Amino acid sequence: MKLINKRLAATCAACAIALGGGLAAGTPALAGGTPALAGGSHGNHVGHGAHQPAARHQIPFTAATVTRNADGTFTISWAATGARAVSVYAGTDQNRISHRRAVAKGSARATVTVSGLGAADRWWFELVPDRGESLTLADRSLHLASAPNFRDAGGYRTAGGQWVRMGVVYRANDLGRLTDADQAKLKRLGIRTDIDFRTDAEIAASPDRIPAGVTYVHANVIGASDVGTGGIDLTTEAGGVAMMEAGERAFVSAEPGRAAYRTFFATVADPRAANVVYHCTAGKDRTGWASAALLTALGVPEETVFRDYLLSNTYLAASNAATLAAVPEAIRPGYKAVLDVRESYLRAGFDEVTAKYGTFDGYLRKGLGLSSKDLRALRAQLLVG
Repeated sequence: MKLINKRLAATCAACAIALGGGLAAGTPALAGGTPALAGGSHGNHVGHGAHQPAARHQIPFTAATVTRNADGTFTISWAATGARAVSVYAGTDQNRISHRRAVAKGSARATVTVSGLGAADRWWFELVPDRGESLTLADRSLHLASAPNFRDAGGYRTAGGQWVRMGVVYRANDLGRLTDADQAKLKRLGIRTDIDFRTDAEIAASPDRIPAGVTYVHANVIGASDVGTGGIDLTTEAGGVAMMEAGERAFVSAEPGRAAYRTFFATVADPRAANVVYHCTAGKDRTGWASAALLTALGVPEETVFRDYLLSNTYLAASNAATLAAVPEAIRPGYKAVLDVRESYLRAGFDEVTAKYGTFDGYLRKGLGLSSKDLRALRAQLLVG
């Protein structure tokens, strides 16, 4: 039960600033893998004045995914407008993929399985169309047993036809449990900067284990170090949902959150910081908003932004199920809502953007203090095509 209480406190930390008196006294009032990528805009927040660059359509792929299967094979799917054929090449370094032999070929729209590649930290696949520029992707997950929600934040298509680069920005959960082997893998993958969204108390309980030489950036989203859980009603699902939605709104409008996400955007826009990993405890709430805000600023359609956000339910499914099974039955309804990510949580954050800043561009400029130069630097660093 002690472990459960620690995890609840860590999760509730993300919401504490919004709940004020609802918590204990002293609590003050962030292309590849799994589901398919969205193509066009679908009622997205990008249209709220985010100043996207004109579509160039140099990369003809409107959808593409890479998924590593349990047996070591890879399933690769794509759709390429205007192309007639696509060749797939593989390599362990995305910048040095040999074109001597294709590992798969297909038409403009195809799904293929690639096998026999052997063990590697990460396999990259360059999709080369007969017309237009190629696209390089990897499986989204880093497959770290010690950090199951550690995944690439890139690999998504924007509404304007560009793609968010993979292998540059990663999102993760608690890095305090990384094994020596996982740390070595991160070093080989070139992780240079670690942005930690957690409180002082969370960090003290589980300090990050990162490779030597990685720059550590503390960007505390909620400010408070000591978070209590008294007064939170977890006996009902509605109680847990209300808490999570309130926390999401606080990420947007409370000063600690705005300062932390300002630091986050400045860091990921700086080429000298790459490659960057950003995280909180579960990698789903504070980190979830960071990813949603970043992808929206880059012009990724809302449908895709929400799909990426909800992936935490997939990557954390096993650990969440084990935790929930050990929770007293009386609080399971609310506790499950706390462990989950749900569409209404992220929607609450975007609604807060509209209420406080009018548009998403207003949030970036007024809420986070980003300039046009800052946003151009961000897109130059993270978009291709």
